[in-house]
Amino acid sequence: MLFGTVLLWALNITVTKYMFEHGWRPLAYGTIRYFAAIALFWAFTYWRERSFRIGRGDVKLVLLAALMIFLNQLCFVYGVKLAHASTVALLLGTTPIFIGLISLALGLERLPHPFWIGAGITFGGVALIALANGSVGSSLWGTLIAIATALTWACYTVSIAPLMRRYSPYRISALVLAAGWVPLALAGAHQIAEQQFSFGWKVWLGFGYAVVGPLFLTNILWFTAIDRVGASRASLFANMQPFFAVLFALLLLHESLQALEIIGGVLIFAGIAWERYWRRPLADAMAGGGDPPEADVREAVRQ
Repeated sequence: MLFGTVLLWALNITVTKYMFEHGWRPLAYGTIRYFAAIALFWAFTYWRERSFRIGRGDVKLVLLAALMIFLNQLCFVYGVKLAHASTVALLLGTTPIFIGLISLALGLERLPHPFWIGAGITFGGVALIALANGSVGSSLWGTLIAIATALTWACYTVSIAPLMRRYSPYRISALVLAAGWVPLALAGAHQIAEQQFSFGWKVWLGFGYAVVGPLFLTNILWFTAIDRVGASRASLFANMQPFFAVLFALLLLHESLQALEIIGGVLIFAGIAWERYWRRPLADAMAGGGDPPEADVREAVRQ
């Protein structure tokens, strides 16, 4: 289940790029795709939980997480639109570093020097990728927006963590996705009105995959797997996502990487590997301490 989740997430970037190359407008695609996936996920969550109720004091956290999802989706669709899918995949690998920096800024975590070594290596890789796309054009803007995609996903991850301590991940995901869809629909209304839907079967097949796979099915697989094997093992699988995402982009879209992008990608992976190696003793200790499944979910969100 973990490996299947990683593959579904990784392929999504390539499929999204293919959608934009064959007639989909970014905001129209994101809005309609999210609506279809939310409908499926709400039906599943209600069947499983029979309620979407949360405490009144948690509404602000839900709205904050929804805002982060909205900004993340804006950045994602335009990052993929303007940059190569492989470039976006490489830059999304920086998310764990952003999570650590945000946690530090909010006073949620103290980070010793090994983290800063990993962060420095990772951002060195980001700088090389930016240099590889250094002309002020669509590629450079796409690179910057892809970095913002990783940052906003990190913000979402940190903001949703307190909610995961009190509710199931399915209930919170359903509420946050729905609340985040509202501003996305407002922002995308003009593109939906202008969108033409005369696509071939390959585009519709890709769209169906983008709805069912990375948005609906992965939520079920991911959290079910965490309950069974623990957060530390799950995080190891998640680290493979950028590698497979780049591989899919190179094979299916026939993209190519410049030398600086390759070196930058290696540095990003090296920085994350260093950070994970330093964090591993703590994660292993928590996973081996008899924590209940809910604690594993919280640890996975934090990582």
